[in-house]
Amino acid sequence: MNNSVDIEEPTEKQQAALGNPGMTDDELAMAFAVLSEAARDRRPVTGWTHNFYRYPARFSPQFAAGAIASFSRPGDLVLDPYMGGGTSVVEGVVAGRRVVGNDLNTLAAFVAKVKTTSLLSDDVAALQDWAERKVPTFSYYLPKAELTAFVDPQKTKNLSLVRARFIKKAMSAALASIVQLPTLEAKAFARCVVLRVGEWALDGRVRHTPLQEFRSKLASTMTEMLASIKAFVARAKNAGGQATILNRDAAELDQVAPFRDDGERAALVVTSPPYPGVHILYHRWQVDGRRETPAPYWIAGCNDGQGASFYNFGDQRGGTADRYFQKSLRTLESMRRIIQDGGYVVQMVSFSNPDDQLQRYLENMRLAGFTEVLVGWDKRIWRHVPRRRWHAALKGDINSATEAVLVHRAA
Repeated sequence: MNNSVDIEEPTEKQQAALGNPGMTDDELAMAFAVLSEAARDRRPVTGWTHNFYRYPARFSPQFAAGAIASFSRPGDLVLDPYMGGGTSVVEGVVAGRRVVGNDLNTLAAFVAKVKTTSLLSDDVAALQDWAERKVPTFSYYLPKAELTAFVDPQKTKNLSLVRARFIKKAMSAALASIVQLPTLEAKAFARCVVLRVGEWALDGRVRHTPLQEFRSKLASTMTEMLASIKAFVARAKNAGGQATILNRDAAELDQVAPFRDDGERAALVVTSPPYPGVHILYHRWQVDGRRETPAPYWIAGCNDGQGASFYNFGDQRGGTADRYFQKSLRTLESMRRIIQDGGYVVQMVSFSNPDDQLQRYLENMRLAGFTEVLVGWDKRIWRHVPRRRWHAALKGDINSATEAVLVHRAA
């Protein structure tokens, strides 16, 4: 299926909701043109710190940047309640916004924090030294007794299989050596380097990754990521952007700073929420013939213990649609309490059954206090994308290769 954008004619009820008191018709038309072009963009995810980890179903930087530029101003508070790997957070910060990124998944919070945290010069020197002096020593022949304390049997499930065990030993050695780094920020950065290279070496890999190749990739990736964080921090400082990373249930965001009580309200929410009926392996890698491992949590030093339904508002079994929309409504109501009157919500959403689920989702938005905003020529943007790996987790005939761009305004 081609990656393209369609425009859908709205119903009479939807046409009645048109209008945008916060922007002129010309500004609105331009904003939708930007979103349409960004949705059509087929460039791979790259730039700034976006490649620190290939988070499943990650957001398009071009789309996030387009939404932020079109519906907020420098200095505004922007929120992504389902930030995943933090793409919208990174784009918001370099655009001079103060961004709050949140995700229920501890791995997402870890990755987004590393992507947006500056390092001291001493940290950079220590990390470079680690890559040059420690990485070459990671060997399969290191004494097992020296590494046992750094191996979590539960989180390393299936890493003793043929294609993974050499890499497991090297990653164990890496985690053992990371404790010698000078600060928590440096340790987290090194863990993220191991996380990225471990994913490259193991996740869905058909060919066995030689240990020497793994070590070489670790060293080069450290150099690359240090250059990326340096460029990101310089741009963020110049633009005046700031990031706050939260690890909460999105339905509870109105209970925490900076939103609690009479706290500040967001001017824009830009996000991609869990998709109804679409189940993504946010919390596992697939190794040696698609056997799942929670190794990312071991490497990142995060707790998981949750199944896929924890991150998707439901699971793959039938009869879960009601549960999804009940949970979705609670999160949208919380979102409405922490967004300014007249603030915007820009979302990329997919549906396994769009004929039914789109209307239910739009009704949830209405009940939560949002009015849909459609482009000046009365149409909605749809994006067709190629089938992705996470679609393999689905059962039955699906429509989830089509995503809708939804724009709403806080009534």
